[in-house]
Amino acid sequence: MTRQPHDQFAKQYLEELLAPLGTVETSRDVLSEVRQVDVCFIPAPSPSPESETLGLLGKMAATTCLFEPFRNAPTPVEVRSCMFKLYSVEAELLRKARRERRSLSEDESPRLWILSPSCSQRLLNGFGANLNQSENWGEGVYFLPEFQRTVLVSINQLPVSQDTLWLRVLGKRRTQQQAIDELVGLPQENPQRRNILEILANWRINVDSSERLSNADRELIMNLSPAYLKWREEAVSEGRQEGRQEGRQEGIREERRQMVENFLRVRFGEIDAELEAIIAPMLQLTPQVLTRLLFNLSKEELLLWFGEGSGVEERFGEGKREKVENVLRVRFGEVDQELADKIASMLELPHQELTPLLLTLSRQELLERFAR
Repeated sequence: MTRQPHDQFAKQYLEELLAPLGTVETSRDVLSEVRQVDVCFIPAPSPSPESETLGLLGKMAATTCLFEPFRNAPTPVEVRSCMFKLYSVEAELLRKARRERRSLSEDESPRLWILSPSCSQRLLNGFGANLNQSENWGEGVYFLPEFQRTVLVSINQLPVSQDTLWLRVLGKRRTQQQAIDELVGLPQENPQRRNILEILANWRINVDSSERLSNADRELIMNLSPAYLKWREEAVSEGRQEGRQEGRQEGIREERRQMVENFLRVRFGEIDAELEAIIAPMLQLTPQVLTRLLFNLSKEELLLWFGEGSGVEERFGEGKREKVENVLRVRFGEVDQELADKIASMLELPHQELTPLLLTLSRQELLERFAR
């Protein structure tokens, strides 16, 4: 069921980001038949300095263009359908130019940006799409032959940088998860951060409201949860500053608890007494770390890391290095040589002391903490 909520989110998301740069029209009808362009953008006559803050997305929006974001990789038929919309819009512009007794230059014709979480080599080869190194578009941006004015953007191939952040939020799985973590970590004074967090939070609410969730929906909810919780926490903070705190903080805690309970039910079917006992300590973690652990650790590993009482230290001692490596992979994606060299020092600490360090410190902080 993610397709419709994703369409609504993607249109609202791009409209929010692009509005300062020019005119944005979502769900634009094309006259040839009942079809709609997801996002049609016309830049303002004078370039906006805000385009630089959008990085690669701002560069795309330097000229009149259409955006067609996909939640799942498009099929060849869907790509051709998008191109048909492009040519229909171009035909409208040509008719308008003729009525005004002028010609339509090639530069005035819109460009189509198809935003896909990934692009197979078969799809790229089939449309003759290639990287455009001459104009420094970078990896993941594949241009069809010049006069087709169409570009396939493979979001999972974009370099991980601030320049690509706003596009990577539209990705899937780890690409999206990492981008949302970066977004949550932006300074509060960032001009886009606040409204985008709210849009992401609303997307999560829309998906979560469905009675029948697919595995893809559940994964999406997990990816969006850090943004949702950060948005809620900041909303509560503002309410406190305005004298409306009463009951809000407790509401946030209860909401986070319900989120954890939902994740546990999805993963393990039910919440038994052992799982119930570890919910409170889990809530002490940041939303980003907690979401990753809930999604990646087994029930046994969750009980190991958060459980208390007799036998925990003994259980932890069995395969301790492997468990430490597993948590490091969950948090940082891989255990590189620098981290691997520090594991021996980590293992010298007792379980109770190591656990909060391992789950909350950044990679750099861990390297510094266990430097010999």
